[in-house]
Parts: sequence; structure tokens; C-alpha cells
Amino acid sequence: MKNILVLCTGNSCRSQIAEGYLRHFSGNKATVFSAGIETHGVNPKAIAIMKEVGIDISNHTSNNIDEYHGIEFDFVLTVCDNAKENCPFFPTKAKKFHHDFPDPGKATGTEDEILDAFREVRTMIKDYCEHFVSEQIRSYS
Repeated sequence: MKNILVLCTGNSCRSQIAEGYLRHFSGNKATVFSAGIETHGVNPKAIAIMKEVGIDISNHTSNNIDEYHGIEFDFVLTVCDNAKENCPFFPTKAKKFHHDFPDPGKATGTEDEILDAFREVRTMIKDYCEHFVSEQIRSYS
């Protein structure tokens, strides 16, 4: 079993979506956590757009990275430049991966336009997570 940590700024949108997809794609081969350098609560729109694809993240919590100092991670994925650049020192031997996804929480416009922005980011994160699990997790027994 591999331990994966997904880091973002506020642990409200991108990291929550990634946590949902990583859990979905890795099945019983990984334990997935997400955290932020701050905590902003799980964004209701992130919950809604994940529900559209059959992944329930409504029970996720917004966690601070400091909560995970006792866990040995195999992988740490940062999903925004701010988290990568501003994350406090986090001692780990984990393999680190980074991809800067747009922040759907900053989308503007009508409700439909905002939800479309969330869906676009959801698709990007889905593709990234599916590839990550295929390359890094599925090879482990």
C-alpha cells in the first residue's frame, strides 16, 4: 500500500478533486490524503462536479499539511505553483510530482460559466490522476 499526499493552497478544490480521483483509480493500492498550506473548507462546487461523475467527496475535510507530519509518504503531488513554492519544509523521502492546474475557485461569470470552469479543471485533473496511477501505482502489488 502506497501513501499519497496531494498538496494545494487551501485544500478546497484542486487537491480535493485529485484526492477523489486518486482514490477512485488506485483502489486498494494506495491511501490518499490531501492538504493545504492553509485550509479553506471543501468547495461545494467541487463536491457537486465530482458527484456528476459518480465520485463522492462530500465527506472530505480540508486539512493543513501540519496534520500529516507523522506519515511516511511515498508520493507528494503539488497541484498548484503556490503550494509548491510556499509549502513549509516537509521532511519526506517521497517522490515529488508537480502540475499547476488552474484554480476553478477563482472562476467568474454566471453560475453555469463557473461550473464549466470547474468541469474543465476536473477533466484535467482526472487525466493527470489516471496517468499517475497507471505509471506509479498499478505496477505495485
